[in-house]
Amino acid sequence: MHRLCVWLFGISAALPISSLFPFLYFMIDDFHVAKRDEDIGYYAGFVGSAYMLGRAVTSISWGTAADRYGRKPVIIFGTVSVVIFNTLFGLSTRYWMAISTRFLLGSLCGILGPMRAYASEVCRKEHQALGLSTVSQILSFKTVATNFLVNISYLILDLSAQQISTAWGLGLIIGPAIGGFLAQPAKNYPHWFSQESLFGRFPYFLPCLLISALALAAAISCYWLPETLHKHSEIKKLDEIITVKVISIVSDKVQLSERGSPNSEQSLLKNWPLLSAIIVYCVFQLHDTAYSEIFSLWATSPRTLGGLSFSTSDVGEVLAISGFGLLLFQLLLYPFMEKSLGPLNISRIGAASTILLLTSYPLIAQRSGLILTVLINLASALKNILAVSIVTGLFILQNRSVSQNQRAAANGVSIAAMSAFKALGPIVGGSLLSWAESRQSASFLPGSWMIFFILNVIELVGLVMTLKPFIALSVNT
Repeated sequence: MHRLCVWLFGISAALPISSLFPFLYFMIDDFHVAKRDEDIGYYAGFVGSAYMLGRAVTSISWGTAADRYGRKPVIIFGTVSVVIFNTLFGLSTRYWMAISTRFLLGSLCGILGPMRAYASEVCRKEHQALGLSTVSQILSFKTVATNFLVNISYLILDLSAQQISTAWGLGLIIGPAIGGFLAQPAKNYPHWFSQESLFGRFPYFLPCLLISALALAAAISCYWLPETLHKHSEIKKLDEIITVKVISIVSDKVQLSERGSPNSEQSLLKNWPLLSAIIVYCVFQLHDTAYSEIFSLWATSPRTLGGLSFSTSDVGEVLAISGFGLLLFQLLLYPFMEKSLGPLNISRIGAASTILLLTSYPLIAQRSGLILTVLINLASALKNILAVSIVTGLFILQNRSVSQNQRAAANGVSIAAMSAFKALGPIVGGSLLSWAESRQSASFLPGSWMIFFILNVIELVGLVMTLKPFIALSVNT
């Protein structure tokens, strides 16, 4: 039940982030703020960035509040904010209204950090019960006990990281699929929706309404959501006995250095394993957000500008297939790959593979018909699988770098920094796409060649930063 709640909250928070990308091109066109088709990407970038800008401003505060007052109040407030402001965004009829509602949605939806902490604490409770039931048998074998406890802690963090990143990644892909399929319903499904209906007058309201309804269901489910912060009083005495014995074991056999291990008293700003993982994470998130904005705008742009001339439903179909492929990969393959390669190596391999993949996008755009459909679906699915694999690996590194009582605050710092980079993504992506589409006849990297080249440069920077001496690993890694 708890894991289902984690998935529900994670997806509810992720869906609004990128659900607008497939129809944003048409929404900006309907606002009549762009004088030329080439300028639409520029204005679309500011709408796409408003959410992340708001989240960057408030994420640390939400993480601190979750550590002080509990995970549950912050999660409830953030979920209700999604219901209200995502609905208002779907009803936007002016450019300023779209930007304002997106900014408020990002500012007030402080779910991700507390949910990351909550997921690991829910898993902690389950595995703690297993550990307590066998503790009398293992305490007599000090080395075995130490290894058991360390391995259990790794398992906890890996499960929570994969669970959140999978739900989050699916939300970021299913969101655009929902936006693509359900936007402009009166135009795409005239037999079901008339131009005079509510969804005809507000052509982008239906996908927002569906996402808000899901968020409302998540908010209602908060009633059954237990608070995990300081929820161990029922086993307090046994915890104290176990803690004393484990400390003795660690002191005798492991001798972990204070400087290398997560310390509840250590300042987050002095925790270089955490900070280095966050910085690399931010670079990849800048790339992924710019890609998400560019892909949908590029796919819906006319062929004369180097695009694919896709409709919103075409983009939705591509992203829905990507989401299905991502689900299968994360559930069936990622755990085995992480176990054999390690989270950092997976991130490195994913970044290198992404560079090769994006180089093929302009070539794919030259195809048509069934060949184009097959190639773009395969490329999109693989791109999103690689992106989520990179993020999952870096999230595991972040989680292993801090103790429980700092986890929500650490995630708040991570989300604030990441949101600042992601706020730049749509602006940079939209502006670069507009610029690239205006240089179709250039002799060096014309049109879409330039935009995917720049994306590859950002990915290469992230790949280099995963190497030593920049990246630092905690002793728990």
